[in-house]
Amino acid sequence: MAGVSINELPESILLEVFMHLPARQLLLNCRPVCSLWRDIIDLVTLWKRKCLREGFVTEDWDQPVADWKVFFFLCSLRRNLLRNPCAEEDMTSWQIDSNGGDHWKVERLPGPHGTEFPDSKVKKYFVTSYEMCLKSQLIDLKAEGYWEELLDTFRPDIVVKDWFAARADCGCTYHIRVQLASADYIILASFEPPPVTIHQWNDARWTEVSHTFSDYPPGVRHILFQHGGKDTQFWAGWYGPRVTNSSIVISHKMTRNPAPSTAHP
Repeated sequence: MAGVSINELPESILLEVFMHLPARQLLLNCRPVCSLWRDIIDLVTLWKRKCLREGFVTEDWDQPVADWKVFFFLCSLRRNLLRNPCAEEDMTSWQIDSNGGDHWKVERLPGPHGTEFPDSKVKKYFVTSYEMCLKSQLIDLKAEGYWEELLDTFRPDIVVKDWFAARADCGCTYHIRVQLASADYIILASFEPPPVTIHQWNDARWTEVSHTFSDYPPGVRHILFQHGGKDTQFWAGWYGPRVTNSSIVISHKMTRNPAPSTAHP
């Protein structure tokens, strides 16, 4: 019996076969095989079905999607890029940039003269002292799975969030700085609002800080996240701002509709 080429199968069957292959294998190994495979792998139908299969969208999804292939990869990569954001591993993964006063410390919520966090899953926080305490993380986006064309052509939103609170019996000053940098660490965009000062005898409530980087310049390869502060009374111990539940998430929401991507991750 003569051999039968897989390319003689109906396109609907090939589409079904490709549906069950890992996305990166499709683009890196299958798409270059021939023009037929390339055309099928570039079909919107394939990537929309893969999104449905992975639960990224539902059948009644009605929001416009500029590129389903890119949408699939952004959804599959979506996560908090900051490690140990809620102090569950003490100071692990954080670079200590300033360790003034009695240094950084981890405490359990609600803490002395504190309040519970809005999300009950968050159990701990980092707390600062009477001189400046700053800590940071540097994120390598390529190491996290984001390839160059995705970052430079589609430029998905980069959503930054942080939470801080004061002790009710002490004032404090809170700082945050987030920078987008190139491969050689040239700063391309920055979020650095003025420091927030909370006066003594406050309600100790937790406050969320949020910023979205959109339409930033091409070339972003790193994200530097830094936050911290100090108390305003210069009291020994840990009376400065408390921080927890920080996050950096690459969002699938895009602001424009570029031509369909053919780049490999």
